[in-house]
Amino acid sequence: MRALEQETFALNDEYGVRQVAATRLPTRWGEFRMLGFERGTAHGVEEAVALVMGNPREGAPLVRIHSQCLTGDVFGSERCDCGAQLELAMQLIAAEGVGVLIYEKQEGRGIGLMSKLRAYSLQDGGLDTVEANEHLGFAADLRDFALPVAMLRRLGVQRLRLLTNNPAKSAAVAAAGIQVQERVPCEVTPRPSAERYMLTKKQKMGHSLTRV
Repeated sequence: MRALEQETFALNDEYGVRQVAATRLPTRWGEFRMLGFERGTAHGVEEAVALVMGNPREGAPLVRIHSQCLTGDVFGSERCDCGAQLELAMQLIAAEGVGVLIYEKQEGRGIGLMSKLRAYSLQDGGLDTVEANEHLGFAADLRDFALPVAMLRRLGVQRLRLLTNNPAKSAAVAAAGIQVQERVPCEVTPRPSAERYMLTKKQKMGHSLTRV
């Protein structure tokens, strides 16, 4: 791997985003470069990181845009498939030796951690994930993929194979002018406690899922 000080990714603000940090991240799947990005918004500074392996400018690398899920990614919650998807994506990228995983801070499909916990409480009472969000006054999905797309453009990715079950992500990437050569399923077998959540994503949000 090239030394980080020789990193050639541009540091300007051409795509509305700045790279502000770069470091090594050894993981059990292999070593990634971890790049920190930020951009200014009307509400402050938005941040995200990219885990990069190999040269993502070449060919059509595997790319995963993963929204933060504290409960699933950190605490191992089985109410969702998020943590398992994150691990699967890192494993698949490492197996190919090239790819990008973008980790963005849009907890609870954009409603934030505390609202997500309130939504969980409503789900405990019988609502599904979409009904709970709407009961709290939110849309089913408030995420904005502008920052991840800007990061991909900054990394020189012109075409990719997107690791997702969500057609909205594919559409957002394609609308930004990056060719989605293939949608690669990022599907895991759900635990019993996540089956209703997964079924709701399939039936109400159009996710391509075959295991529920």
